[in-house]
Parts: sequence; structure tokens; C-alpha cells
Amino acid sequence: MKIKPLSALLALVFLASGGAKLAGLEFEVAAFARWGYPSWFMYFTGVVEVAGGIGLLIGRVAALAAASMVLVMIGAVTTHVIHAEWGTLVVATVILVLAILRAWLGRNDLFALLQRR
Repeated sequence: MKIKPLSALLALVFLASGGAKLAGLEFEVAAFARWGYPSWFMYFTGVVEVAGGIGLLIGRVAALAAASMVLVMIGAVTTHVIHAEWGTLVVATVILVLAILRAWLGRNDLFALLQRR
């Protein structure tokens, strides 16, 4: 799989997911309430996902954005496991694996970016 299409796919996923949270869509509000998370955390997660989606479209920081989204998806997978939401767990796991793959494929960019600091 090529890096740019993978980045674009992940960007679409995170922009849509983050946008739904920022828009306060009913299904997102209900999910965060069901999980016992405060509403501010839904908006925070939305901002992080939208930022990650944008970052995935910017070549120099795409690998860093992917690595950051790996952390977000670890939280999502953990939440779905704790609440026994097996269907959404599968979807979240696929997104997690794709984010790991994108971060891995861009590891040289990521290391170069980190060495500049």
C-alpha cells in the first residue's frame, strides 16, 4: 500500500470522526455519556482527531500525526474492550492497525523530525 493513499484514507476517517464529535452529534454525545466520559473530553478528542487528520495530509508531519493517532486509537480500543462493544472494537482495531502501518512506513521522516529538536 502506498503512503499517500493510506494517509488520505486515515485523514478522512479522523476528520469525519473528529468533526462528528465537534459538531456534538447525538450518537457521539450518547457514546461518551455511556462510557462515563465528561462532555469536554468528547470535544477535546474531536480537536485532537481533526488536528491529526489535517496533519496526515501534510507530508513533513504525516508520520508524527499517524503516531499521535495511534495513541488516540489505543484509547478507543481500550474503551470498546472495557464496555464490551465488539462491533466497534473491530472497526477501531482496523483503524489502529492502519495508523500503526502509516507511522511505521514514515518512521524515517518521524526520526528526522525528532532529531531536529
